[in-house]
Amino acid sequence: MVVTTRAPAYQILREQLRADIAAGHYPDGTRLPTESELVARHGLSRQTVRRAFQDLVAEGVVFRVPGRGSYAGGQGRRYLRQLGSIEDLMSLSQDTTMEVLEGLRRRVDIEAASRLRLDGDVVYTVVFRRLHAGIAFGHTVVHLPPAVAETVSGSPHLATGATSTHTVIGLLEPCSPVPIAEAAQSITVSAATDAAAAAVGCPPGHPMLRVDRLYTDSAGRAMELAVSQFLPEQYTYRVTLRRSG
Repeated sequence: MVVTTRAPAYQILREQLRADIAAGHYPDGTRLPTESELVARHGLSRQTVRRAFQDLVAEGVVFRVPGRGSYAGGQGRRYLRQLGSIEDLMSLSQDTTMEVLEGLRRRVDIEAASRLRLDGDVVYTVVFRRLHAGIAFGHTVVHLPPAVAETVSGSPHLATGATSTHTVIGLLEPCSPVPIAEAAQSITVSAATDAAAAAVGCPPGHPMLRVDRLYTDSAGRAMELAVSQFLPEQYTYRVTLRRSG
């Protein structure tokens, strides 16, 4: 007697959607049926449909845009960044675009000044969003010490409305007498601020990946504090760890 075990419903739906995408029924960038539509069409529970979508998103076959739906073609639209060095951070300029929302300006920010280990409370701040394949996936606020900001104060790439393939740290290093040596980084989950939500097109309070980086030069001086919120549906962060020795 041969006993066949039927695959779970979410796996069946997942493979059907994958096959439809591969066959071209949903070309790259095409919106997929909503959870409600698939529930009604297949007589499945919402949890089952959601699990199928979660697997496809995790595999990069599908990408989600909060408030809009799920779309085919995640491989080309979800941004994957593998980081293992300062050079990797600077190479963001190779395949993303920086769009400046608020140009470099002088302001008082006690917290940022403290994190930059400054004697005073004045910092210079620039706010931008980052895009990949035309889709915004991150909102970043960069704080600079006054002495560092002076070296790039005239850069057209840091003016409101400027669009370029640069990174702020990439603009700074050629103006520094000593190289950038370290980036201390922390990663947490946070709710999208109103500014970040507007920048990437998600609802305020949406879960975001927050990445804080403090760059220092080889003399131990703080050069830049970058506070970013990334849309998890559009951004994958990968780090390779190796054994020492």
